[in-house]
Amino acid sequence: MPYQPNDLLNRHFQESGHDLITKVEEQLNLISPNSPNIPIYRDMILTVLRMAQEDHNRWNAKITLQALRELEQAFRVLEQFKGRRKVTVFGSARTPIEHPLYAMAKELGAALARSDMMVITGAGGGIMAAAHEGAGLDHSLGFNITLPFEQHANPTVNGTTNLLPFHFFFTRKLFFVKEADALVLCPGGFGTLDEALEVLTLIQTGKSPLVPVVLLDVPGGTFWQGALDFIQHQLADNRYILPTDMKLVSLVYSAEEAVEHINQFYSNFHSSRWLKHQFVIRMNHKLSDRALEHMQEAFADLCLSDHFHQHAYNDDEHDEAQFSHLARLAFAFNARNHGRLRELVDFINLPENWAQPQPQVQHRARTTPSKVI
Repeated sequence: MPYQPNDLLNRHFQESGHDLITKVEEQLNLISPNSPNIPIYRDMILTVLRMAQEDHNRWNAKITLQALRELEQAFRVLEQFKGRRKVTVFGSARTPIEHPLYAMAKELGAALARSDMMVITGAGGGIMAAAHEGAGLDHSLGFNITLPFEQHANPTVNGTTNLLPFHFFFTRKLFFVKEADALVLCPGGFGTLDEALEVLTLIQTGKSPLVPVVLLDVPGGTFWQGALDFIQHQLADNRYILPTDMKLVSLVYSAEEAVEHINQFYSNFHSSRWLKHQFVIRMNHKLSDRALEHMQEAFADLCLSDHFHQHAYNDDEHDEAQFSHLARLAFAFNARNHGRLRELVDFINLPENWAQPQPQVQHRARTTPSKVI
């Protein structure tokens, strides 16, 4: 979705006698000539200038500066890992090394690395240290938070360029979700539960891309099953959430099953985006005519109008030519029932629904839909 300039912001400076727009654009064009992002950078600078003009509160200015610095640093560091599938792993920093969950998290990290996926954690101890230990440095990213305690990074990422420090929880949370092609949650405390519910809320409301959310527990463990029972009986049964929202999360009891679940999600589904009021799913394999015909009726409730249609790359997606080899499935998504959308993804991932199955090629990069987190 193209960027819409902030007309209200521009009018603010024009009407106040401070028409800085032209001068700002001139400077930006000197720095980044022909960049399509000039209007965005211009509005960013004008926003800061308006803050300086109003100059209400020093604390507000310091928060803005710190957040902007953290965002810029994270964007710059993570650029080197662009194009690699990443899995965010959450869990308690207090899990002892001798606990079965520690061994399972270590095994999870190793299994994800074998599937050529990077492991993102909060860089602390416990589950986070175990997942990084299993994955190794080349497949690890740590997003550490500065705290009076528990702030030291684990040995795998400590002192390396794979570690990003954050002062604010909200910027750190942004990147936990923004960079994740999947999320695996092990048992933990308030922080783990907070991340679980926030991630599900973001996906449920369409503010974050649809990705696999996997709850991992030891065999016979009741941590996540108890949480799911509460959600089912208190939220779904009382219609506080849609019944199909329960499809957004899966419970597994082994590291292998968790990784298999993630790999299955990307067996045909590649990525998605919004394009001219159409929701577009990119696929590694074109769907058969029979599968497409079945979808028109079985998933009609997802469409606001018209129906599902399949097409190849066209000029409408000229901004993402790197995905030109992928088939497209487009429809007027109601943007509400993401649990049903997950069921649609499961359907297109079934090999029997592909037109002509071909040798699987790993296309690791994914694109965030045109919605903000």
